[in-house]
Parts: sequence; C-alpha cells; structure tokens
Amino acid sequence: MKRFIYIFFLLMIGFNSLAQRQVVKNLTTFDDKRLHFGFTLGLNALDFGIQHYNTIGQNPKFDPTTPETVNGEVILADRKIRADITSLTPGFSVGIVTNLRMTEYLDLRFLPGMSFGERKLTYNIPVVDANDNTGDKQYFSIKSTFLDFPLLIKYKARRMNNQRPYLIGGVAYRIDISKTGQEDLVRLKPFSTSIEAGMGWDSYLQFFRLSTELKFSFGLTNILDNGPKSTQLQVYSNAFSRLTSNMFIFSFHFE
Repeated sequence: MKRFIYIFFLLMIGFNSLAQRQVVKNLTTFDDKRLHFGFTLGLNALDFGIQHYNTIGQNPKFDPTTPETVNGEVILADRKIRADITSLTPGFSVGIVTNLRMTEYLDLRFLPGMSFGERKLTYNIPVVDANDNTGDKQYFSIKSTFLDFPLLIKYKARRMNNQRPYLIGGVAYRIDISKTGQEDLVRLKPFSTSIEAGMGWDSYLQFFRLSTELKFSFGLTNILDNGPKSTQLQVYSNAFSRLTSNMFIFSFHFE
C-alpha cells in the first residue's frame, strides 16, 4: 500500500510543477457541462478492521464442554486467538463514471463498478482447513468480487492551467458476489456499507480529462457471518467479535 501512496505523491509533485508553467489550455468548457460520463481503472488492496474477543471463552458461542483441538493443541476458554492481515494483496477495480455538476467547485459522482481482491488472514495458531489438503498453514485466504456503488461529493480547487487538485468523500454500498459458502473457515456477509475519503488530481488533456485519485474506504457494518459447517473447526471464526471491510483504491478516471 505504501507503494501506491509514494507513486501518487510523486505524480502530484510532477503535475504541480507542470501546472506552474503557462501552457495552452485544453477543454476550456469541460467543467461547464451539467452531466458527463467516463470510465475508471484502478488498483486496490483489501483489508479488515478486526476486533477480537480477549479470550476465546468470552465468545457466547464457545462451548467449554467440547473444546476443539488444533494440530494437537486443545483450545481452552482462556486461549487468546489472534489474526491479522500481515501484507496487502493487490487487486484491481473497473467502473463507470457519472458526474453531475452542482456548483463551480462541487460535483456529485456515482461510480458503479466491480472490484476483485484477496485477503489473507494470518493466525497465531496453525490453520486447518477441511477443504485444503496441502496441510497446516498460517493463513486463510478469502477472495472477494464486489459490486461497488459509491456516491461521492467532489470538491475541486481552482483550475491551474490544465491541472486541478480535488478532495472527495462519501459513502459506498458493496455486494460480495464471490462464493462464501457454509464450508468456509470464516464466513462473511455479502452486503457492506463504507465511508470513503480521498484526494486526486485532474489533468485536462487534448481530448479527455484524466484524474489520478487515491481513496480510502472504511467499513461501517459488521460483515462477520455465522460460523461454518460442523465439518470445519469453529475457532477461526469464533476468535472475532467484529469484522469490517476496508479498501485502498488507486484509480485513473478517463472522462
């Protein structure tokens, strides 16, 4: 994720230096359009906001009379199970841009699209998955395919030649249409709501406007679903009291 941020700021520095030069202005009436459309391509990285039970026994679903065994270790009520995403896996996003001009400096933007990504939950105990015959692992992979429905407000600064920085924020509703069956070690609800905020830079080229944007999406709703089938160990899901879906998105908008 740090690479995305470094690349974004390097681009911003380069665009800012170009903006100081007097050049022929492109698309001088572009921002006067009441409504315009485009498309977007981007890179993303999925993350979780994780809240654990202090000990597994604090989960009301934990049954102390029938403790589970993981790789020879009996998981008792005082055991602390922890999981985290130690590294972000790059994914990609595509979408459509619908932009409504509200005022000289404010736009309303609707960007429906799809995002593809993966999250790897690393635990402090070996991961035993009944669906994976490769043996014990330290992580469980969750692949997601989202239908994205973000509704955002774009605040634009004054145009500088062919460059214009902006801030953006709003809400997004997402539907995970990937397989999240009863057999998964950690089951997720398909629907989630997020708040989004970011910044970007508009570049007015000869035939279109290119916007480079870095955006952060923070989940508001708990997406942790009920545990898996009895054929799977419940401890990996029962370790969490709450999971939210976060996303970092580095996008290029063509309008």
